[in-house]
Amino acid sequence: MTATSHSRRTVLAATAASAGALALAACGSDDDSSSGSPSPSQAADGGAGSEAGGDEASAGSGSGSAGGTAIADVADVPVGEAVPVTADGQEAMLFRADETTVACFSAICTHAGCSVQPEGVELRCPCHQSVFDAATGEVLGGPAPEPLPAIGVRIEGDQIVTE
Repeated sequence: MTATSHSRRTVLAATAASAGALALAACGSDDDSSSGSPSPSQAADGGAGSEAGGDEASAGSGSGSAGGTAIADVADVPVGEAVPVTADGQEAMLFRADETTVACFSAICTHAGCSVQPEGVELRCPCHQSVFDAATGEVLGGPAPEPLPAIGVRIEGDQIVTE
């Protein structure tokens, strides 16, 4: 019987390690924000959680970059609201603070992995009622332990594109 419980323990530990690795991989993004190295836009505006919300980087000021993938038309994102989009192959929430400022975050709650829903300037998780600031991704309430991971975006002409 001890061999069986040892085997179960081993299987459970391996399963937990695999699930943890998958969760970390799913939370990562192409802008390396999970590695602690800020993307160029985060360095310019003080990070994804700053009050600036990406003003400088998201103004589409002709940075000369090769352009990212278009994820929405500017006109489809009302000022002061968040809309669901797919960015870098993942569920995301795109928020437009004003005419020139956009921010994008993973739509996956950092508590239990449920998809958050937009409610004006907030993103709410229907599973355990975590609430996030749609402009910064910061936790406003609930059991979520971390802010939503940022996804680099900017306005380019009449499109919102990933960085």
